[in-house]
Amino acid sequence: MLQILNVKSTVNFLRHALPISIFSAVLVLGSIASLATKGINWGLDFTGGTVVELEFSKPADLNAVRSSLVTEAVGGAVVQNFGSSRDVLIRLPVKDDFKSEDQVNDVMAAVTQLDASVIQKRVEFVGPQVGKELAEQGGLAVLVALICILIYVSFRFEWRLALGSVAALAHDIIVTLGVFSVLQLEFDLTVLAGLLTVVGYSLNDTIVVFDRIRENFLKLRKSLPEEVVNISITQTMSRTIITTGTTLVVVVALFLKGGTMIHGFATALLMGIFVGTFSSIYVASFLAIKLGINREHMMPVEIEKEGADQDALMP
Repeated sequence: MLQILNVKSTVNFLRHALPISIFSAVLVLGSIASLATKGINWGLDFTGGTVVELEFSKPADLNAVRSSLVTEAVGGAVVQNFGSSRDVLIRLPVKDDFKSEDQVNDVMAAVTQLDASVIQKRVEFVGPQVGKELAEQGGLAVLVALICILIYVSFRFEWRLALGSVAALAHDIIVTLGVFSVLQLEFDLTVLAGLLTVVGYSLNDTIVVFDRIRENFLKLRKSLPEEVVNISITQTMSRTIITTGTTLVVVVALFLKGGTMIHGFATALLMGIFVGTFSSIYVASFLAIKLGINREHMMPVEIEKEGADQDALMP
């Protein structure tokens, strides 16, 4: 049996819904404005560049390798392990003033000073067209995810709740992208993976709240929709705090100690967790209320049994 909270123990979350929703709208508009004017600082995964794979004679010191690549031709290179600790992958950005061969020569001259026995195993050039296709496919992946979520939530709950959940997810993605645009943080494939993770995390939190809203609409027959939503959010708040808290411990650890390669991924998750937690309350639920959700919308559809109309005609 579902435990019903009394009025005194229920937090009136929707009391602050309007000003917070206005604040969220300002964040979304500001993010869109920044994306339109400043754009996104695309990483090498999207802009293209030269990839150099090296094999050192001993475990490579990545920080030393990065420090050695300070010339104008190879500035901004991304350095990471590739397989073992002796294998290093260096991604060089496209620069109009320098040819790919010159960049590779500068890299080899720098790393040879660190390890005279270093071996150049592979050199590949990725054109900007490939990066453009990755950006388009990444955006398409996010769009398809939102459409599939809209269809899923519509079937499982009700179209008003579905619109609320998709609006909350779009809000989370736009605001997170806005932060990357304003701060001009590098956006690579790991950040894209972080965005898709944020979609799943935020959706899970929203579904938990919506599931409790549906249960309470069927049990609290005399309560107003605002009261049902407040009770439902209050009942799920302990779960939200525990889930968010434990997730933040891991994400903060990745952000502080994870290293350069997953820093963007951790930043996207960190922003998404904060934004997604309050959007499930003040965007998804509040929008469903404004769309007129009520108990009748939550009632299961009654299926008329075969022959019921004939039984009604019998004396």
